[in-house]
Amino acid sequence: MPTLTFLGAARTVTGSKYLLERNGRRLFIDCGLFQGLKELRERNWHDLPVEPATVDAVVLTHAHIDHCGYLPRLVGHGFRGRVFCTPGTMDLCGIVLPDAAKLSEEDARDANRNGYSRHAPALPLLTEADAYRALSQLQPVGFGRPIDPLGPASGLQIEFVNAGHLLGSASVLLTMDGPKGGAGRVRVLFGGDLGRYDRPILPDPSPRPPSDILLVESTYGDRTHPADHDGERLAQIVRETHARGGKLVIPSFAVGRVEEILYWLKSLERERRIPVLPVYLDSPMAIAALQFYANRGSELDADSRPGRGQLRAVYTERVVTVASGRQSDALVRSTQPAIIISSSGMATGGRVLHHLKATLPDTRNTVLFVGFQAAGTRGRQLVDGIAAVKIHGVMVPVAAKIERIDSMSAHADANENLRWLRTEPSAPRMTYLVHGEPRPMDALNARIGAELGWAAHAPEHGETVELEN
Repeated sequence: MPTLTFLGAARTVTGSKYLLERNGRRLFIDCGLFQGLKELRERNWHDLPVEPATVDAVVLTHAHIDHCGYLPRLVGHGFRGRVFCTPGTMDLCGIVLPDAAKLSEEDARDANRNGYSRHAPALPLLTEADAYRALSQLQPVGFGRPIDPLGPASGLQIEFVNAGHLLGSASVLLTMDGPKGGAGRVRVLFGGDLGRYDRPILPDPSPRPPSDILLVESTYGDRTHPADHDGERLAQIVRETHARGGKLVIPSFAVGRVEEILYWLKSLERERRIPVLPVYLDSPMAIAALQFYANRGSELDADSRPGRGQLRAVYTERVVTVASGRQSDALVRSTQPAIIISSSGMATGGRVLHHLKATLPDTRNTVLFVGFQAAGTRGRQLVDGIAAVKIHGVMVPVAAKIERIDSMSAHADANENLRWLRTEPSAPRMTYLVHGEPRPMDALNARIGAELGWAAHAPEHGETVELEN
């Protein structure tokens, strides 16, 4: 009997990784890294319950690191199969995976140089060599094109369905034939990360396909995103920071979030609701991702389609892309009022840490978070009101104003989740809640039962369930 094992995103937001075993074959759906709390990050170092060399194939929903970032490690430990994904996901993995591996190697070198690792020598979780090997194993597949990831006549096929969360993001509809060919067919829908409705840049999520088994994310399962009132909250934050003569620093996920931030700044500037300020994009990965969005304009909302090779809807009058480390260092030292968008989105690493060290102690400045902040991250500490935060081994006092706008999140809220679930009238036999912390996960679970009358369950990490024909 086919089984599904939850090896990540079970009672937590990160580490999406699901193992399907059927007729002696093994398939991973998503292969992500854990982030946030130390006990979660340590899972990245644990051995998998199966040898990577025995995994036949991997299917990715999208290119965020908590869904694809474990791939180099899987490859480094012997996985040699193909990795199926959409063309957009393949593009973005080309910048995400090498960058994650480079940071991992740099962390190991710093630990060895400064002697703060418990291991001698400290080793990187990922290597650039394995990241590039993983990229060579990617196999792009377009939306709505069913394929067999395990080869001819395996009795299994997958199909990508637009999820509206990120360029190339998809839900994965996996269909398995029963023991006697088509009889007893089982459809399993891996929802991935579900996007938003009526948002700029990306189209709405496609309707939910019929399925017998459903996995749905629950990141914001206990709340609804506040109305952004046509960007007025962002405009207010920009105006107030400018009036104080300060900098506005926006930690942002380099892949996916930057585009919407720039879109709103361009709109507010065009409508003269904010002053024309220098807008610095200090993230080489985000700069590269913008070009991929421009190259795949047919996958975007009509009002965001590129013109002359650029996303015409997102470039403000004084936008500056910061490519080199020297330029970034000069920007950190500058005291001129400006808007700085830099990665990472949860302030766990990257160039934004240097900006935070410089701006947090000054009351004139503002730090604005525009996405989910996982437990254990600096971003969560700052939005929770911590008085001082450790950055590069130094405690930095927090005097700057800390703001948060959840309306820019790329994750569906509770109502949007239910809206998507209702787009298909037939109920799954079982719905599994994944990719959420316990409170929002349990809240969405309760609403699914109360409002839809569906059977639902929030699996524990490592739990295995049977997928009955």
